[in-house]
Amino acid sequence: MYGDTSIIRRLARQLRERGDEIRNEAHELAGRAQTVPWTGLAADAMRRMSGDHAVRLLACAAAHDAAADALDHHAREVDHVKEMIAAIEHRALRLLDSAASGVAHLVGHVLPDAVDHWAHHFDPPPTGSRAWLDVRLPRVA
Repeated sequence: MYGDTSIIRRLARQLRERGDEIRNEAHELAGRAQTVPWTGLAADAMRRMSGDHAVRLLACAAAHDAAADALDHHAREVDHVKEMIAAIEHRALRLLDSAASGVAHLVGHVLPDAVDHWAHHFDPPPTGSRAWLDVRLPRVA
């Protein structure tokens, strides 16, 4: 429908795992650069460049974390919309069922009310469709 939230969450988890890998690489790079038994201008330049690269790697890891957070947030929002759609669909179908059954059906032929009018003209959207969010249910007395 609008995304399988288990897949969205799996992608978020993979982004976090990759962010952790990148973060570990940054720490390893910085640690190795500091332990090299080399001195002089070139050694200082190598350590400075390694430190710069480590900082950029840490920023990349943080971006992975932020993307994972955004995906998790999106998954929660998708689940919320799916729940709203299901609730509206359930109420509408329950209302249709009650309008078409028993005494309500007989009374509707004699004294049609708003529910009968709505039920007669209502064309339900497909199951799970976002169109359910636009469905206006009649007030039940």
